[in-house]
Amino acid sequence: MTSLNFDEQDGILRTISDAPPTHYTIKIQSLSLLSKHSLEKYESGEFEAGGYKWKLVFYPNGNKSRNVTEHISLNLVLAGANAPQTCWEVHAAFRLFLFDQNTGTYFALQEQNERRFHGMKLDWGFDKFLSLKAFTDASNGFLVEDTCVFGAEVFVRKERSTCKGECLSMIKDAIMYKHVWKIDNFSKLNAESYDSQTFIAGDQKWKIKLYPMGRDGAASGHLSLYLALAYPTSLPPASKIYAQYTLRLLNQATSTYHHEYKVSWWFSASSPMRGWPRFITVTWLKNTSYRFLVNDSCTVEAEVTVHGTASALE
Repeated sequence: MTSLNFDEQDGILRTISDAPPTHYTIKIQSLSLLSKHSLEKYESGEFEAGGYKWKLVFYPNGNKSRNVTEHISLNLVLAGANAPQTCWEVHAAFRLFLFDQNTGTYFALQEQNERRFHGMKLDWGFDKFLSLKAFTDASNGFLVEDTCVFGAEVFVRKERSTCKGECLSMIKDAIMYKHVWKIDNFSKLNAESYDSQTFIAGDQKWKIKLYPMGRDGAASGHLSLYLALAYPTSLPPASKIYAQYTLRLLNQATSTYHHEYKVSWWFSASSPMRGWPRFITVTWLKNTSYRFLVNDSCTVEAEVTVHGTASALE
């Protein structure tokens, strides 16, 4: 290769190597067609090094998301199902290579210090790996007959868990789900409580829970009504679901004058149910003027909107 004028980048070592990359090589033919087909980047297949899976990401016209121009960009990404979660990190030293097809040697870039790969930062590399001018200059041997060759070697130094915590994910444009439960033969309900069929809202399974004679002795003379997670014990540890919901007893004679309450609550395995122990008095429920109970049947609606979830960082 001819003498190259490099951009000044602190902490980056540039070397020429006779040995090929230890762990992975990419050969790209007809490189110009990437731009022709509007491909801003190319992601390699996964390869293994140090017990982890990795891949290379090549930007033939620079990484636009980082406002890189007039350069090629090359990144190493920790990939695969074994990539660490937010609270795990992998320390690795790596070199990224570009083959000089004129001399049979490799131009390599390496940072002086190892990098920390973790759940919130899975990629490291070089935004300005080489200027487009130097890359496309045939005398340098990097791009010959529209073909180039890149490579990588990765050496894992250590891995460790870094924290305990949780991740809150709020849902944009959350969708409201409605479930209707018709209860027949109300006067014959003699068990302490009854459950509706399970229904799904916000990727969670729910049920309505009704106590026809009140929940516990404190709500005697009332109908108690709750929204509950159908399978709270199946939630991962420390998981919570933030839901806004309405429970409604329908007036069967009109589309208005229903009896309802609305609230928001964080549901979890330790707090799987929330509602109203004194939702309505049995006397009011059975009053024929309000038409809540018709032919010994009543109808309950639940409207549930899941606005966010929280889970443990792993």
